[in-house]
Amino acid sequence: MKIAILGTGAYGIALALMFNKNVNNIVMWTKFNEEKEYLENNRGNPKALPNVFIPDNIKITTDFDMAINNAKLIVIAVPSAYVHDMGIMLKDKLQSNQHICIASKGIERDTCSFVHDILLRSVTTSNLAVISGPSFAIDIAKGDPVGLSLATKNTETEKLLKETLQNDSLKLRTTDDIIGIEICGSIKNVIAIASGMISGMDYSLSTQAMFITEALHDIKSLIDSLGGNKKTILSFAGVGDLLLTATSCQSRNFKLGYLIGSNASEEEINNYITNTTIEGLYTLKSIYKLIGSKKVDMPIIDLIYDIIYNGKDAKELITFLINK
Repeated sequence: MKIAILGTGAYGIALALMFNKNVNNIVMWTKFNEEKEYLENNRGNPKALPNVFIPDNIKITTDFDMAINNAKLIVIAVPSAYVHDMGIMLKDKLQSNQHICIASKGIERDTCSFVHDILLRSVTTSNLAVISGPSFAIDIAKGDPVGLSLATKNTETEKLLKETLQNDSLKLRTTDDIIGIEICGSIKNVIAIASGMISGMDYSLSTQAMFITEALHDIKSLIDSLGGNKKTILSFAGVGDLLLTATSCQSRNFKLGYLIGSNASEEEINNYITNTTIEGLYTLKSIYKLIGSKKVDMPIIDLIYDIIYNGKDAKELITFLINK
């Protein structure tokens, strides 16, 4: 079965390896010829995924039409800021028998739309799923056991993904709560920045655990306010992904927060932001705008926003936790 993966970042590569485990015909697409040549020459990305090899049978191309033609499944694994572009490119080319799996996470800044809504502005399909969960790309690629939430309202799409992606190291748990899964997958990056601040200020794991617990309650309320299922907070995409992202220096969002909390120089912080894709920064502005427009009370987001963009002292997080 042919599977097209749009995006050749670390997560796209890791997913390609999982699909390849099930003997699928994998084509990875990038718009950048330099990236294509780099991946083909190295058969991997040693910087992002050390000691991970892309098998020769996985094709890498810059030809969009070649990538998606006759693909039963199209996986979108680009940063959330580029999902809109993917939708436009797919608009007149998506076939009715093709299925889409979104692995991107985030909220569009201008419209406050979640990723599946961004895509559906351009394409018309009910063959749609979202995957999210506690899974660093390197861990997936190495074959460590990981669990992902699979959200879809289409039984055929669910069956297809279970057949092609689930294997002896990757487990899928299904739900029809697409909005709840997307909220969890987006906001956890923002919470991870704040958790990194707490660690950077040299507070204990006990304080971090307190913060994460409070954040879980707030996320559950947000899911409910936006029409999702509160129980989704207990999924791989909910508590699972939050625990991973908000406690590990492997998380780019956590590391940014750590730099801020430990009073790193402005130059060091800006260099890190410039040279690293930090989804939480993009999402923070979007979620801040979203809760404002929906009149949802979520003071933790207001505080993180003020620390990042308005110069408020990160120590206010601790005051907030005690007084909340």
